[in-house]
Amino acid sequence: MKAMVLHRPASIETHPLTLEDVDPPDPRENEVLVRVDKCGVCRTDLHVVEGDLPPVRPSVIPGHEIVGRVARVGSEVQRFSIGDVVGVPWLHHTCGRCEYCLTGRENLCEQKLFTGYSTNGGYAEYVTGEEAFVFRLPPGDAAHLAPFLCAGIIGYRALKRALPQPGGRIGFFGFGGSAHLTLQLAARLGYATVAYSRNPSHLELATKLGAAETVLTGRTERASRAPHLDSAIVFAPAGEVVVEALAEVKKGGAVVVPAIHMTTIPPIEYDRLLFGERTIGSVEANTRADALEFLTLAGRLGLESTVSVRPLSEANEALRDLRRGDLTGAAVLDCTSS
Repeated sequence: MKAMVLHRPASIETHPLTLEDVDPPDPRENEVLVRVDKCGVCRTDLHVVEGDLPPVRPSVIPGHEIVGRVARVGSEVQRFSIGDVVGVPWLHHTCGRCEYCLTGRENLCEQKLFTGYSTNGGYAEYVTGEEAFVFRLPPGDAAHLAPFLCAGIIGYRALKRALPQPGGRIGFFGFGGSAHLTLQLAARLGYATVAYSRNPSHLELATKLGAAETVLTGRTERASRAPHLDSAIVFAPAGEVVVEALAEVKKGGAVVVPAIHMTTIPPIEYDRLLFGERTIGSVEANTRADALEFLTLAGRLGLESTVSVRPLSEANEALRDLRRGDLTGAAVLDCTSS
């Protein structure tokens, strides 16, 4: 099969992913083999490729926002049949026995494995997933479903942690693949939403998706004169943006960071930015319950992803554009194009 393989982490500008012919994976007893249709391009993939996340394999095929059809099932698989439309997400495996798994917090399991990092992922024609961690998807455009499998799920978990009182105002800092889905969800649940970005085209999309207000950042002055958010989610992997978000949040508010990797957060002026029962929280991965809840809500509320589709061979270019902030919405790879 064709796959984009990473042998050594490096700057995405050097095109470290190479298109290769590799053997297709062989599913174990509890796994399904999925013929990949589309795979979303996530910032976590960029962190894997550039080495922000330390390598755990000699080589790896990235990708974890995977939509495809079941091609083969292991001998113990009962929930899926050949031809089923499924999604393979970031969370690939947890131990099921530790204190976190036994208390509904499997996202914190110390032995968890990740698709496209601990195991080979979806920048390929085929991928395997454990039956218990693969999700049945409704029929639909695979390209538009792909970002739901991580960007949507992680954004949903962050939103749950950041939710203010009903009708509150939520800020979204960094408007990429995750934010453009999470803002839609928050707006349709009745919250006022504010999008912050350095890119005017991102703010145009935010307005179309229901943002009550947009703020063009990157200037020397504060984005607003006084704190006016009840909470904020920082999707940009830049520590200084956490400080910017704190400056926008009122007393009692929360700033939630769903990034798996982030640059160092600068010193925080406690009296002005943190005092007043403001809090900073993080999100680590997600649970399967998060995924099921989000996918259900996305269907009921009619969430839509904005995507640009590229051939599998252009994975480096898609990640480069993500790095530069040139994407509007999300990029998706067509894994049938090879």
